[in-house]
Amino acid sequence: MRSRRLDYSESTRSALVESAVELFTKRGYAGTSLDEIAKRARVTKGALYHHFSGKQALFEAAFDTVESQVFDRLEKIMNGPDSPWERALAGLRGFLQSCLDPAYQRIAIHEAPVVMGWERWREAEERCSFGLVRTGIQSLIEVGEVDDVPVDVTARLLFGALSSAAIEIASSPEPKKVSAQVEEVLVRLLVGFRRVPPAEHGKAS
Repeated sequence: MRSRRLDYSESTRSALVESAVELFTKRGYAGTSLDEIAKRARVTKGALYHHFSGKQALFEAAFDTVESQVFDRLEKIMNGPDSPWERALAGLRGFLQSCLDPAYQRIAIHEAPVVMGWERWREAEERCSFGLVRTGIQSLIEVGEVDDVPVDVTARLLFGALSSAAIEIASSPEPKKVSAQVEEVLVRLLVGFRRVPPAEHGKAS
């Protein structure tokens, strides 16, 4: 049986991360203090330091939480009952929808490269999303939906396009408009790889 102390410790950590996600989203990393995070989570600052070594460690936990939510959503889509082609399009739309989420925009796209450093941020992004992109392309090739392109290179290029799209969406004063434009371009790109007669391209999306 789980001890009450362990349950309390985990609930305290969860409350701190939830508080951090909300405050970092609203005010950014520089504009948020540990005192504010602890106060909102209704715990002492000592309890905060029991779980996290400092502000950056707490930010990274918030980043992991936001990234995991996106990953879980996309993984569910990519493992769904639809055809590989339909899953690929749904996964693309799911990712673009995530890019409209304020927490993902502020924490994962704007703040993380600065707080964590570009290389660590890029590595974390790849751990979260690159595998799903690669698996999706591999599935499309295996069922004959797309040409037999080099999987790793194609996945890397598509992943790069998605990363750039996320930045464009998050930085735009009209994110929904940019998201729709990105979707149109990327769907056309995927259709270009699809093994269907040219006359049917218009039906692919």
